[in-house]
Amino acid sequence: MAITMTPAAAQHIRRSLDGRGRGEGIRLGVRTTGCSGLAYVLEFVDETAAEDKVFENHGVKVIIDPKSLVYLDGTELDFVREGLNEGFKFNNPNVRGECGCGESFNI
Repeated sequence: MAITMTPAAAQHIRRSLDGRGRGEGIRLGVRTTGCSGLAYVLEFVDETAAEDKVFENHGVKVIIDPKSLVYLDGTELDFVREGLNEGFKFNNPNVRGECGCGESFNI
């Protein structure tokens, strides 16, 4: 099982952690919501739990709880800029469908 990130995503996360002044990395998870069933959740992590899985790419840690890892295995986290918009993009090979608004997905 593996989670990866692009250099652009790692750079954005590192800048955010540096600006925050603390943190071990970023937590990537899923929660039940939306019209398709699941949505991605990102949050800063100051301390990892014993059951967390930690993946390090480009010097940045992505921390995932075991329940979310089932849905996220093989995901690549990217940070993209499109015109005036910017944000994270999740390249998840497990996704079978997404809602029309792009807020949720299903496996």
